[in-house]
Amino acid sequence: MKVTADKNEKVAKIIFASIYPLYWNRLEKHGRTKEEFHQVIEWFTGFDENKLQSLIKDKVTFGEFFKKAKIHPNAYMIKGVVCGYRIEEIEDEFELYKQCRRMEKLIDELARGRKMEKIYVLLNRLTKVLIT
Repeated sequence: MKVTADKNEKVAKIIFASIYPLYWNRLEKHGRTKEEFHQVIEWFTGFDENKLQSLIKDKVTFGEFFKKAKIHPNAYMIKGVVCGYRIEEIEDEFELYKQCRRMEKLIDELARGRKMEKIYVLLNRLTKVLIT
């Protein structure tokens, strides 16, 4: 699937606080903890618990969320398919959309039951075998 400028703009305008509970509900149903969820978000964005809660309270958009984020330097290595989009094929002009999909890929790995030890390997080394 191809990302369009319209799709990228729509995602940029979504309020992060409106999507956050959807992510959390999915993970909770699969027996994951909020601590695990926040660890993944912190690794990817640099937002600690306090900053994350502040962004949720302030109802920032995904556009603002990712502008403020300090994306992990190895995040570019996250590959795979999320919602029909192959992350590594999303064009650079749609970086915001690509970042959303990368974060969702990490959340998907948690939801699929991957053990935190393997998630830590994924976060620390991002080995291709674990995320494609």
